[in-house]
Amino acid sequence: MAPLKIAVLDDYQGLSVPHFKQLDPAGYDVTIFRDTLLPYNHPDTPQSVKDELAKRLEAFEVICTMRERTPFPRELIARLPNLKLLLTTGTRNASLDLAALKERNIPVAGAADTGPAKSVGADSTTQHCVALILAAARNIAPDDASVKSGGWQTSYAAGLSGKVFGTVGLGRLGVAVARIMSFAFGMRIVAWSSNLTQEAADKKAKAAGLPVETNGEKTFKVVSKEELFKSADVVSIHLVLSDRSRGVIAAGDLALMKPTAIFVNTSRGPLVVEEDLIGALEKGQIRTAALDVFNIEPLPLDSKWRTTKWGQDGRSQVLLTPHMGYVEKGTLDVWYQQQIENIRRWEKGEALTSSFF
Repeated sequence: MAPLKIAVLDDYQGLSVPHFKQLDPAGYDVTIFRDTLLPYNHPDTPQSVKDELAKRLEAFEVICTMRERTPFPRELIARLPNLKLLLTTGTRNASLDLAALKERNIPVAGAADTGPAKSVGADSTTQHCVALILAAARNIAPDDASVKSGGWQTSYAAGLSGKVFGTVGLGRLGVAVARIMSFAFGMRIVAWSSNLTQEAADKKAKAAGLPVETNGEKTFKVVSKEELFKSADVVSIHLVLSDRSRGVIAAGDLALMKPTAIFVNTSRGPLVVEEDLIGALEKGQIRTAALDVFNIEPLPLDSKWRTTKWGQDGRSQVLLTPHMGYVEKGTLDVWYQQQIENIRRWEKGEALTSSFF
């Protein structure tokens, strides 16, 4: 019998290698890809790249993806005649056309993070978000570049104590970051999302171990979207990307922000109209943007995010990281090991862990 052909996609760090070496090469033919091609369903992806992606994947019976790095829309799935099992990481993946996969009777399963961060309530994305806020406020990246190039003090920090932290979204991650900014820095928290009520916010504050109010002021104060963008010294995005939330933040919102404010996005790039954000930053409308997510990932080499001289000639400072919010070795090791276990379960006809349907 021919070996089972397995593709492991988008493993930038090569962390999957020792895990997939557990599989006997006599029975498994594993190919690990260290790069990502442009998304099949992105309007800027040329047909030649779509064809390249389909050709790359068409021979594989099992595909192991990493989060949403490679989307699987219906059109791509239709071009993968040998696909029998699709494994992703995390417990949801909005870039998979689950209906198309179900029609083909292709099982889909995720991988849950069972690492130590889950037991202490400050997961990887929360830590990364707080790190970006602090780095932006303390001007870490420009100061590092200045010292290394022979300079010294060329800027000043923005204090956070007693300032206003605005969270767009008050789900698990929004609460986690707001809790830290409140508890550690005494920031006042304002929150907005389309269906958020004060009653719900009060329950979330209590569940996070915070008082519902102090001196008559709500710990998580629900405000209008306009008030949040006007009043916040730090605006941080914590929404799930959906058709309804796509582009929820646009030029009008950004125009309300204080010129001293910091804008942070560790959720998903398309939540913000990217052209509007770039335009505001090119005009220097706010102090700093700190971004971990983008419309297209990895960023093209000619992206304005890469090529613009941020922080110069009146432009805002911009701090960029390559979607590192969830990228911890321990987490990725757990995910890859679960993928191995699910391949073995699938071959035995057993139920998959973290199955999507």
